[in-house]
Amino acid sequence: MTGARILRDGTLLDAPLCVAEGQVVDAAQPQLDLTGYLVLPGIIDLHGDAFEHHMAPRPSAPFPFETGLIGTDRDAAANGVTTAWMAQSWSWEGGHRGPDYAEGFLAAHAAYRPWMQTDLRIQIRCETHTVDQKDRLIAAIRDHDIDYVIFNNHLDEALDLARTKPEEIVYWARKSGRTAEAHMALVHAAQAQDKDVPRYLCDLAAAFDRMGVTYGSHDDHDAATREHYSMIGAKICEFPTSMKAALVARTWGDPILMGAPNVVRGGSQSGNIAASVLVAEGACDALVSDYYYPALSQAAFKLADNGVLTFAKAWEMISTRPAAIMGLADRGTLDTGKRADLTIINADTRQIEATMAGGRWTHLCGEVAARVSDAPARLSVAAE
Repeated sequence: MTGARILRDGTLLDAPLCVAEGQVVDAAQPQLDLTGYLVLPGIIDLHGDAFEHHMAPRPSAPFPFETGLIGTDRDAAANGVTTAWMAQSWSWEGGHRGPDYAEGFLAAHAAYRPWMQTDLRIQIRCETHTVDQKDRLIAAIRDHDIDYVIFNNHLDEALDLARTKPEEIVYWARKSGRTAEAHMALVHAAQAQDKDVPRYLCDLAAAFDRMGVTYGSHDDHDAATREHYSMIGAKICEFPTSMKAALVARTWGDPILMGAPNVVRGGSQSGNIAASVLVAEGACDALVSDYYYPALSQAAFKLADNGVLTFAKAWEMISTRPAAIMGLADRGTLDTGKRADLTIINADTRQIEATMAGGRWTHLCGEVAARVSDAPARLSVAAE
């Protein structure tokens, strides 16, 4: 690939990039002219639930798992994503967040793997009050080679809504196909497990350590919560809701993840701390799609436009740093020998026109598609 600006060693360079047999190499033929484009390391998304919209475009209109996985695969690729974790809940809530659904999704994911374009993986979002599901959860993680788990606790939110906004409980319950009364019965049953939760989390942490699973927590609201999770080995600090929680994570050296939509929209939809503030303070290591894949590349450009980071450093937050956090030594940069995972962007329009995962085109459109189509013809003429 010639003529493009490539991101390597933290700098945008005017240099060729060679790809062969799925890897970045020192030399290769033929050539593809990408003048006017940026060639960047493929986007690595550590947390996203946009797949839920492909599984059920409407709460009352679910589609087969395979259909949803195909849609997610294409959606991720069209937005420059080459590796992505889909955040599947394992919760007392049941429905599409319950263990039964999760196990079905895990099985469908395993069956779809041979046809996968994007490297789609699964993150289990484990509700803390699922004590009675310990053996079942560990077995599912082991049997399906799950490498990433995040602890959540939505009980306080449910109890608060029941007091202040009961209509929200009605909506929440309806999404799972039950009445508000039945939903609150589940809430109270989960709450009754309070005294057993600390031992449960420690048992899970020990099992995850044995299996080599990376784990962390979601929505830490204060310093004490983050410290608690860090002490049991849940090092990933995903979406801290306050600066205090983020600073404790930084003190402990725990990776901090924030949502790219938060950056693009200029703040949290829930009224929590703005991701760009944490980035500016050096208290955010990586950005994730959260619920919207297009926000990943958009966030990198916005951070650069606003002078928060250089574009190269901003792009590292959605490629190099996520790879390092998850120990993916084979991707995240354009160094020789790494997987050929590329996101190719029109420098003028900032639109993603091509994505390559493991040396294979997974998305191709616009002028890049025309140049790729034209390349064999030009090479043939040159050979004659």
